[in-house]
Amino acid sequence: MTNRLLSTTTRLLSRRLLPHGRHHRTNHFSTTTTATTNDASSSKNENIFSKITFIGTGKMSQAMLSPLISQNLQTPSSITAYDVSDAALSKVETLYPGVQTATSIPEAIHNSNLIVYGVKPQNVEMVHSEIRRAKLESQGNNNEDDENEGGCVVRDDAILLSVVAGIPISNYLLGTSLTRIARSMPNTPAQIGAGITVWSCTPTTIDAHDRKRINTVLNSFGKTVFVEDENFIDMSTSISGSGPAYVFLLMEAMVDAGVHMGFSRETATTLVHHTLLGSTKFAMETGEHPAVLRNSVTSPAGTTASAIYELENGKFRTVIKDAIWACYRRSLEMGGQCSQVGPNRQTTPTMTTSSAVPGGMSGIDNGGGSGSGSGSHHPVEPPMGEMGVQSSFGNKVL
Repeated sequence: MTNRLLSTTTRLLSRRLLPHGRHHRTNHFSTTTTATTNDASSSKNENIFSKITFIGTGKMSQAMLSPLISQNLQTPSSITAYDVSDAALSKVETLYPGVQTATSIPEAIHNSNLIVYGVKPQNVEMVHSEIRRAKLESQGNNNEDDENEGGCVVRDDAILLSVVAGIPISNYLLGTSLTRIARSMPNTPAQIGAGITVWSCTPTTIDAHDRKRINTVLNSFGKTVFVEDENFIDMSTSISGSGPAYVFLLMEAMVDAGVHMGFSRETATTLVHHTLLGSTKFAMETGEHPAVLRNSVTSPAGTTASAIYELENGKFRTVIKDAIWACYRRSLEMGGQCSQVGPNRQTTPTMTTSSAVPGGMSGIDNGGGSGSGSGSHHPVEPPMGEMGVQSSFGNKVL
């Protein structure tokens, strides 16, 4: 029921807010929605790409794979999946009949013109090495005019689409020797078709036609924002990428407070869910500044004013801002970039070479190593006495 409600809300807001969005469009950003993509796809049986390969079959890969099939954007037989886990591949075969599975990365990317990186950041270099090996094999087959018997063919026009957090486009260019790279940052609500994805690509090797095809893939599970400057992707990681976790933490705190006051957990959860959903929908449809909306709820010397006083006194908005800056810095660190950005940060980081930087590239000593003056992001103390919570997604393959 909740999924259907969220999907309906997303479609409604997409239609109502589209004229609003045109007024805010700049040279650096462009936004599109699922509705516009589906309208543009008049031929339902024509694949977007001749073959799409998913390396890694975790939640985000499945969030992409499922709508591609359900919306008739890609036939199952034109999709290949690879995962190090045999159980994960078996689950893909069960959930998506007709989708091909492969036992190795070279086999999976054979003749594919869209390769989706859906792995953890720490596994990126391993995938790079496999793609380099496959490309060398492919070149050898071409030299011997024996590509049909020799195995893997890595297409020259293959596009690499990454959904991995923190890893910059330059890392994929150097690590794989492929020249057509798109980097994206989706978020968790993509799993129900209500995601928001910020993405960018190599400007000289991916033309407008291919950008449209990539956008169609990303639009299948929500809304997209294209940015010409890749730096905005790391910034978006701290707002939209990790943002759902902030909302879930607020949600958890509000539900727990309701239970403490005497509501059943079920009732408290319903109240909080619909308060957050309705407030978000109201803010989007009215287009008002959040401060205006907050003031409209806050009567002088009233109940809301008392609550806002405690939030402000506890530096609620400062903590939120600090959390977003900390997330942004960590995203930069994961890509081997300088994380000395934001309030109270050094402006002259020192260069160093570190094996921790993906792809063996030169990194920056951002103050996070041993012997440095200040940490690269806010230290986080472990929660005390926090109860473990079993997720409903606990049995899903990551």
